[in-house]
Amino acid sequence: MSDNREFICVVCPVGCTIEAVVEGDELQEIRGQACQRGAAFVREELTDPRRMLTTTVRVRGGALPLVPVRSAAPIPKGLLREAAAHLRGVEVAAPVTEHQVILPDALGTGIDIVASRDVAAASAAEG
Repeated sequence: MSDNREFICVVCPVGCTIEAVVEGDELQEIRGQACQRGAAFVREELTDPRRMLTTTVRVRGGALPLVPVRSAAPIPKGLLREAAAHLRGVEVAAPVTEHQVILPDALGTGIDIVASRDVAAASAAEG
């Protein structure tokens, strides 16, 4: 049995509305994409949807209490909540540098969680 689905492509800023006819996990027909990246996006959404994870992690002894972090690559969509929950328990010591690996191989995905900015150590005068 065929199913008509609508996707909004997030690969580029155009944001094409893509209409797809899907049977099971098989893409039967696609229309509305401005480029082939849209077709690839829909295929990935049907078989292995992934998203970037962005959140914050606590910093011990830092000039700021939190450091923004992100996944180095998109992770499976079904693992986003679990990864975010795991990161709530992570604390790193200052100083933190941008691109520093905060959590290697997050949940066995092979994808690292990295810092998105520098956080200096708190000065003695602040303490």
